[in-house]
Amino acid sequence: MNWVFLGVAGIIAFLSLYPSFFLLYGSFTDAPLGVPGHFTLNNYIQAYSDPEAYRLILTSFIFGIGASGLSVILALTLAWITIRTNAPFRKLFELTAIVPNIMPPILISISWVLLLNPNNGLINAILMQWFGLESGLFNIYSIPGLIFVEGLILTPLAFLIIAAAMKSMDPALEESAKTLGSGEFGVATRITFPLMRPAVLAAGTLNFVRAVESFDTPAIIALPARIEVFTTKIWREALGSFPTNHNLAATYGVGILVIALVFVYLYRRFTSQVESFSTVTGKGFRPHQIDLGGWRTLASAVAFILLTLMVILPFMVLLLMSVLPYYHVPTWETWKNLTLDNFRYIADNDRVYRAFGNSLFLAIVGASLCMLLASLTSYITVRTKIAARGLLEGLVFIPWAFPGTALALGLLWAYVDFPIPVYATIWIIMIAYVTRFLPYGLRAVSSTIIQIHRELEEASIVCGAGFLATFRRILIPMMRPGVVAGWIILATIFMREFSASLFLYSPGSEPLGPLLYFLYLDGMRGRVAAIGLVISLISIILIAIAQRLSRWDTK
Repeated sequence: MNWVFLGVAGIIAFLSLYPSFFLLYGSFTDAPLGVPGHFTLNNYIQAYSDPEAYRLILTSFIFGIGASGLSVILALTLAWITIRTNAPFRKLFELTAIVPNIMPPILISISWVLLLNPNNGLINAILMQWFGLESGLFNIYSIPGLIFVEGLILTPLAFLIIAAAMKSMDPALEESAKTLGSGEFGVATRITFPLMRPAVLAAGTLNFVRAVESFDTPAIIALPARIEVFTTKIWREALGSFPTNHNLAATYGVGILVIALVFVYLYRRFTSQVESFSTVTGKGFRPHQIDLGGWRTLASAVAFILLTLMVILPFMVLLLMSVLPYYHVPTWETWKNLTLDNFRYIADNDRVYRAFGNSLFLAIVGASLCMLLASLTSYITVRTKIAARGLLEGLVFIPWAFPGTALALGLLWAYVDFPIPVYATIWIIMIAYVTRFLPYGLRAVSSTIIQIHRELEEASIVCGAGFLATFRRILIPMMRPGVVAGWIILATIFMREFSASLFLYSPGSEPLGPLLYFLYLDGMRGRVAAIGLVISLISIILIAIAQRLSRWDTK
């Protein structure tokens, strides 16, 4: 068993610490990428002595706090309606936690640009026509627009955290309060929401980190609006300027990494408080449901509006743009000119075909490798008593705090002179994906392995099976629900990942994320929409196949 631990620990330590070291190295050297240099502090002096740096930090914090706050408010509202009330169709609205994960965040951002562009956004154009306005009522190219779109993208993640805590609350506490004379409002303010506070803080903290490190929405909204946040500044220094300055980009990457690490630490503290606030007992129960009476329809209407903002409107605008010959505000004449040329472009263009192949390879192979490593790590941290197992879990979660842009910079510095030629190949993207998203797979499989009784392993060992045979024949089949759930999550993430891919891809290894971005910059809105719909369809097919495989009986 010790050799398995050493092997897994060595792989995870290398994946986590190697790019971290080289990100720091890049920020403290005076030579460009791939050239030996000397130690210097000039990069930090140049970066953080500039008065614009403080505006950059302030804007990033406003963006992160605004987006995370909005996502928590929307998620709390949706979770309360779907779990704690008797509103009609409440089970349908729980799809908001699943469906948005199929669509790449960059496509959601593009959809809202097409809807709320101040010049020719569909919603603005309709309002101008109806009310005789001279200019668009909404401007997506602004801090509020940036916060609004990112908040919608982050809401499903906050919903998962808050809904899980809300489902696990023992109704006896609320029933006791009602017995003592408290009304529904008093129960909510004195019992429900205080118990929910750790989960709300955990969701808000995690989404703050996700917003600050996000590059999908800033690339589509902040860059054209000349709004500078950490990730756009890193992009400008590493890719968007000539000559490029990877040293300065690494310096900003270290800054955003420090902020992310602080808030990830706070998130871990809040999640530990969620466990200490747990009210689940061995007795089965269902959460207390509130009878809304005549307000039931209004509650469902609110949930439907949220579902429309997060899923229906982005999907509908992509569907419309995919069948238009060029981007314009639809008129009655538009319906006579609908075309499938954008979908034919997907089938006929070698670059698009290659990008789909690269993303499918990354999704299938990358997710499988990631789940294999996550399963071994989970077994070591949950089922063994090795003294250093806690350190192993800590190493896994270091890249979790890594922004995609910062991790990509660390990997560029780390592998430019690596003995094995992975630089400028698809394998460096694979390494980035596995490194950054391994914690997602670990979370999925750990919750399953805890439920497997040790007697099954012990019986296998008594019969003469070694660790590998027991792991392959007993544990993996028993962990299959968690493994499949983690694989689905990772495969859909790998299909739509953008920020790290943009920094690491080469012409022969371009995945779909960078392809969508460059087609969008070239004004090919219809082709972007068509590719986005196909990506969503492929993600649904992968999910369906994985779920079908998970139901096969073990032979």
